[in-house]
Amino acid sequence: MPSGDGCLLLEFGTVLSIEANHQAASAAALLNQAWRDGGLAGLTDIVPGMVSVGLHYRPECIEMAAGQASPYAALEALVTALLSGKTVAPASAARHIEIPVCYGGEFGPDLEEMAGVCGMSVGALIERHTRDWLDVLMVGFAPGHPYIGILDPQLNPPRRSTPRTLVKRGSIGLANRQTNVYPVDSPGGWNLIGRTPWNLFDTANAIPCRLQSGDKVRFVRIDAATFADLGAKERP
Repeated sequence: MPSGDGCLLLEFGTVLSIEANHQAASAAALLNQAWRDGGLAGLTDIVPGMVSVGLHYRPECIEMAAGQASPYAALEALVTALLSGKTVAPASAARHIEIPVCYGGEFGPDLEEMAGVCGMSVGALIERHTRDWLDVLMVGFAPGHPYIGILDPQLNPPRRSTPRTLVKRGSIGLANRQTNVYPVDSPGGWNLIGRTPWNLFDTANAIPCRLQSGDKVRFVRIDAATFADLGAKERP
């Protein structure tokens, strides 16, 4: 469907599901490859969401064939042809990345409260948060900010009723069967259960965002000393 006069929106579902999210991530990867190969002239950006992909384009740069009513119609036909029968990539194609996290205390001030809200011990919450490989559902809100899920059904607390005005870079948030990582110091309304020493966004890198939509991640518990050691190796 069109989204304004310079964006074509692909939707793979109306609510979040892993299947729809995988289709969106796979479509975005295929379209990015076609774009790099010169097959989608006129595009300015490809933006994968939870269950959708936005294709931003310059209408005056879209080549139209005879009988096509608009640049949007021409792009729609091209994208449909490119994705026909190819919207689901095998899970083995995803990057698998382990993220170190120091839980609780100054690193995760909401951990004990969230354990109570979720009806489990602190140890059980950490065990469930670190147990499974999870999907990077999308990257948004801030540059390099990943939304990750879908978590164990019990890890389903609501977001904070009052957001914090400052959340430290690397903080791990928990809410609504999802978890996230704040890539920069920013306001935020998620419940903070830990922090990673990793820098998830660095403009000095060829690809500034450390995580991408479609990646698989697993959290690995570390202690404060390891946090300090790993943090010393990261760019400020």
